[in-house]
Amino acid sequence: MSSRIVVQKYGGTSVGDTTKIQNVAKRIKKYHDQGHKVAVVVSAMGHTTDELVALADQISKNPTKREMDMLLSTGEQVSIALLAIALNEIGVPAQSFTGSQVKILTDGNFSNAKIEMIDRTRIDNAFNSGKVVIVAGFQGIDKDENIVTLGRGGSDTSAVALAAALGADECEIYTDVDGVYTADPRKIPQAKMHKQITYEEMLELASLGAGVLHSRSVELGMNYNVVIHVRSSFHDKPGTLVMSEEKIMEKMKVSGVTAKGDQARITIADVKDKPGIAAELFTQLSEKDVIVDVIVQSSPRDGINTISFTIAKKDIAATKPIIEAYAKDHGSGKAEIDENISIVSAVGVGMKSHVGVAAKMFQALADKSINIEMISTSEIKISCVIKQNQSEEAVRALHATFIEK
Repeated sequence: MSSRIVVQKYGGTSVGDTTKIQNVAKRIKKYHDQGHKVAVVVSAMGHTTDELVALADQISKNPTKREMDMLLSTGEQVSIALLAIALNEIGVPAQSFTGSQVKILTDGNFSNAKIEMIDRTRIDNAFNSGKVVIVAGFQGIDKDENIVTLGRGGSDTSAVALAAALGADECEIYTDVDGVYTADPRKIPQAKMHKQITYEEMLELASLGAGVLHSRSVELGMNYNVVIHVRSSFHDKPGTLVMSEEKIMEKMKVSGVTAKGDQARITIADVKDKPGIAAELFTQLSEKDVIVDVIVQSSPRDGINTISFTIAKKDIAATKPIIEAYAKDHGSGKAEIDENISIVSAVGVGMKSHVGVAAKMFQALADKSINIEMISTSEIKISCVIKQNQSEEAVRALHATFIEK
């Protein structure tokens, strides 16, 4: 077998205690013994990050983002050191590096930084010495050498970025599930695991609440053509390959059904119908880093319309003063916030070549007396805003309609 560069990522549950870390070391040893150059990205152990956040909360309810990044980055430092110790103990030479030590350079946006460049010099030097390289996920440095973190899903992003920088053909993401499923298997026992899925489908599923991969890691994989292999850290069976559409032979009409319940809907009635009104509102929201998902503006009647849109619940505090001031400045109706919603979606590249998907979806929801409050579509996705207490029933109905039949 020819030597190749292998990049692996292990999440917090995979390195949750010393026994699990030793098991991970044994898995890595198999690759090293085959002559491959192995680079490993690890998350903090178990609930370490949550525990560090709780410690900070005991001291301050509003700590600076810089010091939080300094604090949270320590969790991965424990993991990488323990894994290096475990590998050396079983005869595999290994060296651990923090994000700053391998110069994972970022844009410096504390708590949500984006990777700009990775210097592979120290990694190549370790490879040339026959060592396994272990890199702390979720972190990097900015131009001023401040430690910064990459935000939610940061270790996935670190791993795929590292695979791209090293020219690896594949990035193995080890997790506590077997792969990517057509729905959450914990809620839908009939859910099926994909052998392959496209970047576009995975990107939609990740942004719509599927927790297997973070959307930023999928974007990186797509941009640099890195195949992402999602697989279980508890056995050796193959998982799901996330790859380009051209490489996939059979494209399902609907490849996944999701529900996203951490959303709120904002409605502003009696908005004057004139150019620039919507632009002003959404510019102000973007300046506060509020991500807007579904947007619906009614057809104007008597020069008046209604604007509705969805945001993450965590952004309500930032959004509230903006919409209240906006309503007051423009003499519109009172801005209303509805937190009792969920966004259910059907995703699949096969939608491009199949008609009637929307009709089937709407009928499946109607058959369960589930009212659709807002609709958003793209070439490979249909999303419906419904009442939150009906989301599980909606997912079951859509899965039965598109996947099981």
